[in-house]
Parts: sequence; C-alpha cells; structure tokens
Amino acid sequence: MRTKKQKIILSLKLFLVFLVLIFITLYFFRDVLLQKSITRIQTKFETDFNCRFSVKKAAFSGLTEVELVDILLIPKNADTLLSVEKIKTNYSFFQLLTGNIRLNNMEMSNGFVQLIKNKNGRNFDAFLKKNPEEEKTTEKRDYAALANRLLTKVFNLIPAEMTLSNLSLKIDDMGRKVNLHLNKLTLEDHQLQSSIKVKTNSFSQNWQMKGYADPRLKKADLKFSTYDSTKIRMPYIEERFGLFSSFSAIHIVLNNLTMEEGKLYIDGVTEIEDLTVNHPKIASKDVIFEKTQIDYHFILGSNFIAIDRSSSAKLNKITLRPFVKYSTEKDTIYTLKIGVPKMKAQDFVNSLPTGLFAHFEGMQVQGAFDYQLDFEFNKNNPEALIFESKLNKENLKILKYGEADLSKLNGEFVYNAIENGRKQRSVLVGAGNPYFTPLEEISPYLQKAVLTFEDPQFYNHSGFSTDAFKQSIAKNIKTKKFTRGASTISMQLVKNVFLTREKTLSRKLEEILLVYLLENNRLVPKARMLEVYLNVIEWGPNVYGIGESAQFYFEKTPRELTLNESLFLASIVPSPKKFMWLFDKEGNQKPYAVSKQKMYKNIMLSRGLIEAQDSITAAIPVKIKGISKTYLRLKTEKDSTAIDSIEIEEADF
Repeated sequence: MRTKKQKIILSLKLFLVFLVLIFITLYFFRDVLLQKSITRIQTKFETDFNCRFSVKKAAFSGLTEVELVDILLIPKNADTLLSVEKIKTNYSFFQLLTGNIRLNNMEMSNGFVQLIKNKNGRNFDAFLKKNPEEEKTTEKRDYAALANRLLTKVFNLIPAEMTLSNLSLKIDDMGRKVNLHLNKLTLEDHQLQSSIKVKTNSFSQNWQMKGYADPRLKKADLKFSTYDSTKIRMPYIEERFGLFSSFSAIHIVLNNLTMEEGKLYIDGVTEIEDLTVNHPKIASKDVIFEKTQIDYHFILGSNFIAIDRSSSAKLNKITLRPFVKYSTEKDTIYTLKIGVPKMKAQDFVNSLPTGLFAHFEGMQVQGAFDYQLDFEFNKNNPEALIFESKLNKENLKILKYGEADLSKLNGEFVYNAIENGRKQRSVLVGAGNPYFTPLEEISPYLQKAVLTFEDPQFYNHSGFSTDAFKQSIAKNIKTKKFTRGASTISMQLVKNVFLTREKTLSRKLEEILLVYLLENNRLVPKARMLEVYLNVIEWGPNVYGIGESAQFYFEKTPRELTLNESLFLASIVPSPKKFMWLFDKEGNQKPYAVSKQKMYKNIMLSRGLIEAQDSITAAIPVKIKGISKTYLRLKTEKDSTAIDSIEIEEADF
C-alpha cells in the first residue's frame, strides 16, 4: 500500500514522462507540424482573402529555431503584396505548448510590402473587408479587453532582439509614390537603432530612429530625426492631401501599458520640435509650433475610451488640460473638457504659433486669465447638448495692438472690400462718404430685420451666442455636414473690417480672439458696431453699405425703407450677389422668398419688435427699381407677344 507521498511522487514521474513524450514527438515531427501549419495558413489566405501564400523552404534548425525562405503573398489578379527572402526566428518551447508564443529574436532580410492603388483597384482590398460574423453580432465591444488583446499580440510578435536589413514599404497611390527603405534596424540589449531612406515624387531624405525599447515590459523611449539635421518631411500626406508638414525631431515615450481590474492604462509622452504645417485650409503661410509636448494618459474600460484629466498638452508656455471621453454605457456620449490654468496674458500672446495669428504679432497686454470649456453631446438626444465656455480675467488690458487695431472702429476709417484675396474697392466709413448713414438715420425696420435674421441677441451677448452655437453644432452633427453656422454680427464685423474672407482655420481662430478682445474690453459701443456693420457689408454686386443698398434696390434713403423692403434686404445678406434668383420673369418675388420673409416678420411680431399695424403694410409685394432691376431676367415684350400667339393658336385648335 503506497503512502500519500509515494502517490504524489509517482504522479510527478508520470507527468514528466508525459512531457518527455510530447517533447520527443514535437522534436521528431516538428517539420511535419510546421508544414501543416503553413498549409493551414495557405488555405486561410486562399478562402478568406483570395490570395496565394507560399514559402519555398520552411525548416527547423535546432529545437525552436525556424527558418523560412522566399515568402510570398500575392492577391489574385493584383500586384504582389508581400515578398521576403529570408526570415529566421526562435521562440520558447514552453510558450509553444501553451499557445502564447513570443518571438525571442529574429533576422529578416531582403523584402518589401507594397500597397498599390491604380485604375484596376487596390492590391490590399481583400484585407479591408469586414468579417460577416462580426457584423451579425449585437454584443457591445469591450474596448479594454479588445485593445489589450491586440496590443499584447503586437508586442509578443516584436522580438526581444532582432536584426532587419534591406526591407521596404512601397506605396503607389495612383502615381503618388513613397518608398520607405529600411537599410538596417537592430534591437540588442533593449537598444534600438535604425537607418531609413525615404523617397517620394518630390523629395528624398535619410532618417534615423534610436533609443530604448523593451517589448516584454511594453516600454519605449525613441527619437526620430534626420542624419543631416534637416527637418523631417512627412511623406504621402504631402502629395495626397496637399498638407506640407515637417519637424526637427520627434520624441516618443511609452511609460506604461497595463491591464488592471478590467481597465487598460496607456501612459506616455510625445515631444515635437519645430513643427511646421502648411495647407490652404489652415493658413496662407507656414504655421510654426516651436515646441509641443503631449503628456497623455489613456484609460479604456469595457464601455468607454478616455483621455484622463491628468493629461496635458503644452505649446510653448501655454498649458492645456484636456479630458476627452467616448462612452457607450447607456447612450453614445461624447465629452470634451479643456482647461487653461491661470497664466500671464503676455505669455499667451508670445506662445501663439507663428503664422496662425498674424494679426496678434507685436501685441502687448497685461494681466492674467484662466479658461474652461465644457462640451457634451448625446447622440441619442442631440438637443441636450452642453456647451459652456468661461474665461476668468484678472486686470486684462491691451497696451499695444498688433496688426488689427480694433479701436479704429470708433473713428473714420477706410474699409477695403476684398473677395477671393483681391481688393474690390475702398469704402470710406464716415461723414466724408455721401452714402454713409448714421444709425439714427437708418430705418428701425431695417435694423430690427437684420438683427432678427442675423443675430437676435446682439445687444445681450459678448460677441458669441452660446444658444446659436449649440443649435449649430447639434444640427451639423445630425446632418453630418456643415449646414448651419453661428456667426454673430460682432464676428461678421471683425471678419469684414480686419480679416479676409478666406476659409481657413487661421482666419476663424483670429476672428474668435479679436471678437473676444473687442467685446470684453468694451472697446466699441454696441450701437457703433451695428452702425459700422450696416455701412460696410456687401448688399449686392459692387454694393456696400445700407446707403448704397437702399438706392440700388429702391431709389430711397435708408430712413425711408418700409418693413417689407427691410425684410427683403435682411434676407439677402448671406448671399447678396444672388438676389436676382429670388424673382420670377414678371419681376415678383418667388413664393419661397416671400414665405421666408413672412416667417421672420411673424417672429418680429411675436417678439414685440413691430406692431400688428406694421405687418399690414408688409403685405404689399416688394418691387425693386432702378439699377437692381436690370439684373433680373424679366420677360420681354417679344416674349409676351410669342406667348399670346401660342395661347391664341391653342384656343383656335
């Protein structure tokens, strides 16, 4: 009778014998198993991706070292996607038993991956198709588990030590070619060094990447730069999107990637030196960010992805504290919070990117401020949108203006009308211009109509209408396109007088900051702002200001305008050069134009801006006169005769 101890020893012996048998089996049949694995891979590529995968030679060298020769992946009726002459790697035997394979080292040489798009299609299309089984599932994704699984596989496939040589990534997008050629990359004792030659249709550079990398601990500290100290240019996006971007160096640090209690934490830092971007939609010239640093802390849960509040972004001396969250716990909710801790106003001005705020260059200010933005959008309840913007200022004062001297609005000045970057004409804003009309001499109907159409809260807000902005965001998100703006009269005035009409990010950001300075420092009274606005805005082809407009359309002075004439003029402010399309061949306004003006008349009536007796006279149809009438496509006398003739012939018939 065996004792308990003897039984345990026997069990261990049997287990060891079992392991030895498995070891022997794997050792003697490892080549057969390897070929079967390759066959399974070939079958999967053939059935799932319609591609031919082949390996000319695959064999073990030693217990866990594998050598593959002449690997090819070729989609059917398309260019080769992958070609590698030689891969040599090894892995842990025990990891092979558990199925959690980690590559310990690797040698790879003489190969390429090429992504091609031409008139015949793309050679990688088959790999972009969604899995039908994934489309059928109604289960919510566990973002933390999914990301952790994918990242773990990626890091496990990165060998602890490796040598890569003569490998290329080739991109050919309808003739836009990029070749990233890896001359050599080595990872040894956690030290990584590489040499990369970059060649595109327009430039050629030699990059280097070096630093610390440990795939097992999931940590890295890498720096990218060029060998000759020139700025790194970003390939492909320059040719594909017309976005020129370059930087002196980029430093990427991954400090932490851990899964704890169902949440995935990713922490790191990215620093970019002398980032330069240039695109017609951003600014008319180079925009330079001298030093940018992003300290990021991502948290992924089962039903959310977030950038934690402890993250920060620094632009020179400006520090931003962002909180970004995408949540699907109950509804789909997007949250954005941005805070700017208290800082000196002059430091803020000096830290603005060169080229992005040209009108602020040279500005001198005193005081300090802090800022907070809160935004939340519920996809299932768009109307509940939260948008709150708050700036707390401390002794904020402008000592010297930059290019845009906002105080000039208080006196006589020359307004230069510009369209598509070209000067149209100059308009004197002041008594020296016979068409200039003081606010008290402009019909109250016109003033109220323009305010109703363009900015109902003009006299109550400080440059920005939060309600209009919220409605604009909600509508644009629901329609998935820009269908509604939220521009106030203050913003339109600044844009017209100080900025161009170019649709760039630079112009919009400058507009926002200039409006804030104009309104919150009480530089110009509201009445004067409205007066200037009505005297400079475009109201038709080469027609600027209400004085010219009243004469052009009705041969009147601004004081004489009726309610219906004022409603018409207010309605064409967004597209003044298209006014003629509001009229039919008889010279009458089309029904949709009349309906729109009637709607705004009723709004004015409901708000007490006009009285019921005013709306009675508004029933009189608008008839334009003089020069404006020559722009209409009216039915001629010859047309009338021809129509009468047709009617007579039809009657006789």
